[in-house]
Amino acid sequence: MSGTQPSSTRDLIEVILGYGLIVGVIWMPDLPQRIASPIVLIFTLAVVVARWPTRNELGLGRRGLVPSLWILPAAIVIAGVSMLVARRLGTLHPLFNGDLQHITGYILWTLYQQFLLNDYFLPRLIRLIGNENIAVGLTGVLFALAHLPNLALTAATLVWGVVSCALFRRYRNLYALGLAQGLLGLCFAVCVPDALHHHLRVGLGYLRYHGTQ
Repeated sequence: MSGTQPSSTRDLIEVILGYGLIVGVIWMPDLPQRIASPIVLIFTLAVVVARWPTRNELGLGRRGLVPSLWILPAAIVIAGVSMLVARRLGTLHPLFNGDLQHITGYILWTLYQQFLLNDYFLPRLIRLIGNENIAVGLTGVLFALAHLPNLALTAATLVWGVVSCALFRRYRNLYALGLAQGLLGLCFAVCVPDALHHHLRVGLGYLRYHGTQ
C-alpha cells in the first residue's frame, strides 16, 4: 500500500504544475525542448514515487496483466481494419522514420504517456473530484488538449485517453495499454494523411512543420 493520503491542495498543485510543465515543454522550440523534456520526465516520476506506491498500484506488476492481454489483439484488429480502409481510400503511406530505433523509442514514449495518464493525473483527479467517471473523462480531455493544435490527433487522443483510463481502472496494468497505444499510434501515422498530422507533431513542432522533415 502507498503512504498516507495527500491533501487536496497538494493534489491540485501537482496536477496544475505537472500539466503546466508538460504543455510548456510541448510549446518550446526544439533545442530548449530537448533540454527540458528529461527534466520534466524526472519530475513527474519523482512526484509519483514520492508516495511509495507498489508496483501493482502503478500498474507495473502482475496484477491484471493476463486479463488485460486481450487489449493487444483488439488493437491489432483495429489497426488492420484501419489500414485496409486507408488503402482503399488511398491514404495509406509509409511510416516516417520507420526504423527499429525510432519505433522502439515511440513505444517507450507511449508507455510513459500511459504512466502519466493513469499514475500521475487520474488518481489525483479522482481524489479531487470524488467521482471516478468524471475524473476519467477529464483526464482524457487533458490528454487530448496536450495534442493541440494537431486537431486530428487531438480527436483521436480524446477517445483513446478516456478508453485507456477506463481500462486501467478495470485491470490496473499499464503494459498492454502502452503497447496498444504504440500500435494504434503507428497505425494512425500511416493511415491518416501526413498533411493532417505532421509526423504526429504537437505544439510548436506542429506549427513549424514544413513537410520535408
